[in-house]
Amino acid sequence: MNQLAIMGILVVVSLALIVYSVLPRRGEKKQAVARRIKGKRAIDEKAQIGKKAKAKAKAKHSATTGLLKKAAPFLSKPMMPRSDEEQSLLRIKLANAGFRRDSAPMLFLGSKTLLGGGLGVVTLLVMWTRSYDSLALMGWTIFVGGLGFMLPNLWLRLSTSQRCEKIGHGLPDALDLMVISVESGLGLDAAIQRVSDELTMVHPELCEELQIATMETQMGVPRAEALENLAVRTGVSEVKSLVAIITQAERFGTSIAKALRNQSDTMRMKRRQAAEERAQKTAVKLMLPLIFFIFPAMFVVLAGPAALSLIETMGSGAL
Repeated sequence: MNQLAIMGILVVVSLALIVYSVLPRRGEKKQAVARRIKGKRAIDEKAQIGKKAKAKAKAKHSATTGLLKKAAPFLSKPMMPRSDEEQSLLRIKLANAGFRRDSAPMLFLGSKTLLGGGLGVVTLLVMWTRSYDSLALMGWTIFVGGLGFMLPNLWLRLSTSQRCEKIGHGLPDALDLMVISVESGLGLDAAIQRVSDELTMVHPELCEELQIATMETQMGVPRAEALENLAVRTGVSEVKSLVAIITQAERFGTSIAKALRNQSDTMRMKRRQAAEERAQKTAVKLMLPLIFFIFPAMFVVLAGPAALSLIETMGSGAL
């Protein structure tokens, strides 16, 4: 009887504890609201701090950009190409790197003048304070100034190659989606617009160029001319071949979807072959690090103790 009473008491106590834990407490809602308000205030304070930092960085960037824009016409004037053909060629090179603004040529040429002259003057002052002779002074000044003058060209070439590589990597995916859109009943212009909307997060460079081509066709530019402008802006050989295939398909009345599918298969095969070629070159590229860095370390680890023992033995006169 005593055991049953104890068990009943334990059951009642456990049920009471369970009910008490489930029921809401009096101050719990107030505490939850206070925590939410406090967390929201902290989030708002962090957001305000981030906005202030962004505003300061934007103000500094805008001030620097404004100063460069003001000085660019004077700095770029000695380097500005005289003929229209050279100016258009420079604009195409900048467009291939993704810089299509009207002020891009002036800023680029101004940066060349600024870097060349600035580095030359700094080198001249440094070597003048260290009492170098006139021949070495002039030689180093011309060399460093010429190097600073060529740095923007190197930067432009690297930017262009990186952008062309990104566009080339995204083109097969864009072609697959374009084939699906055309085969589902969309026109070519609508398919290009759909591709540019769907792949913006994955391949932004290619989608940006496709959006420009779509805007040109909507403004009344013929499709062939808009696609030709696309090929010129990108500077990618695959885009040029794609534009040529689309133009020929429209001219001769063949299936655009079939032409796009064949071009997509060809591009994927080329990319696979390029990957295989890079993989084959890996063994050759690893020869120099293996010979000059890894093999000496392995030789020291493996033959070092034996060499030390041999030197110790020969030094003690045991031989």
